[in-house]
Amino acid sequence: MTPIAWRKSSYSGNDANCVEVAVRTTVVGLRDSKNPEGGRLLIGSGAFRSFLRTVKAD
Repeated sequence: MTPIAWRKSSYSGNDANCVEVAVRTTVVGLRDSKNPEGGRLLIGSGAFRSFLRTVKAD
């Protein structure tokens, strides 16, 4: 199995207070960069796209 590639925004700089994202075909994973071994939130990719559209529209 291919390891998950976690990424954080380039706007974060060296600050550890950010959310990291990992994108798969049908699921998007989110985690806290301060605690990468802690909990993770998994969201269906369609729901995540809808969330991003809503955030960008506001």
